[in-house]
Amino acid sequence: MSESLEQQIKKLAKNYAGEFISIRRYLHAHPELSYQEFETSKFVQQKLREFNILFEIKAGTGVIGLLHGKNPGKRVVALRADMDALPITEENDVPYKSTRPGIMHACGHDVHTSCLLGAAKILSELKEEWEGTVKLIFQPGEEKNPGGASILIREGVLENPAPQSIFGMHVHTILETGKLSFRGGMVMASADEIYITIKGKGGHAAAPQFTADTILIASHLIVSLQQIISRNNNPFNPSVLSITSFQGGNTTNVIPSEVKLMGTFRAMNEEWRFKAHDMIKKLSTELVQSMGAEIDIRIDVGYPFVLNNERLSAAARSKAESFLGKEQVEETELRMGAEDFAFYSHKIPGCFFRLGTWNVAKGITIGGHTPTFDVDEDAIEIGIGMMALLGATNAE
Repeated sequence: MSESLEQQIKKLAKNYAGEFISIRRYLHAHPELSYQEFETSKFVQQKLREFNILFEIKAGTGVIGLLHGKNPGKRVVALRADMDALPITEENDVPYKSTRPGIMHACGHDVHTSCLLGAAKILSELKEEWEGTVKLIFQPGEEKNPGGASILIREGVLENPAPQSIFGMHVHTILETGKLSFRGGMVMASADEIYITIKGKGGHAAAPQFTADTILIASHLIVSLQQIISRNNNPFNPSVLSITSFQGGNTTNVIPSEVKLMGTFRAMNEEWRFKAHDMIKKLSTELVQSMGAEIDIRIDVGYPFVLNNERLSAAARSKAESFLGKEQVEETELRMGAEDFAFYSHKIPGCFFRLGTWNVAKGITIGGHTPTFDVDEDAIEIGIGMMALLGATNAE
């Protein structure tokens, strides 16, 4: 009896795991910041050439591969990985430690790129076994506004040919290695950046009556902004407003003439999101002016919330259960983090799922965006296989 396509994919993922663990280590040692993924892009291009996969360049460093199976026009599915690293100095003592001070793959994008390359190799080898076309999206700039996804969409990544669906995968540091997780509907929040400058008459700290105390005004504003969420938002509508930076003054006896605040606003409802923007601006302006100071306020609109298509996610979860076993597939928890995969998910049906990389026995328990982040590389075999399976088989 001949092996099923799923069995063939599983066998090849196991056979190639070591190769793509080595690729992950190379990428980890050579990280590049958002929109500066020049060497990473060239590396991906080189690998696609080795796999006999045609590609084009978009958004400067983005690499878009196109792979045809039998009956190429029957279906088109997109598989996406991000390539950029973060401005963090790595503190891990490992052979593949970042060779670039101040830059680190602290979010697993090296894993995502390696897994998609592995899936590409498998899909290329098995192209006579599956139908349709797979578009491989190696994306720049996920970590930084305006998000590489938005640029790629503007440059036509969802056209010629137009995918009917798109899948993305992210490492999950609180999910055990060997597992995947899925969730339909809302899954991650929108993310917007808040920048506020308060300007007033500074002066001697011993004579506050002659000043417009920008420190005091900013403090009142930080507290007051919380009522945007607590008294205007539906409690069943997830939302977060956090002021994360307070810069003003540099000595004990001077009230400064300027204070700068920065923060983030998160939501899972687009109507509430932009209504809240107006409320933040109105409250901030009126409060600051009522206390005798001036204000400049800017809200940089970032990523929308990630919307997983219910039907697509259920179908992908079912495939994962067949691939790994039902006990190895879980429900992804709702998260207020953001992902620019959201841009794709608001254009075409999308499914953004999680790859477990947590392993207590190996001491791999540290979260992302930290200097000691790492992953259990045994997860790479699963990531390669699942991405290849979603590319090769109908999940619509």
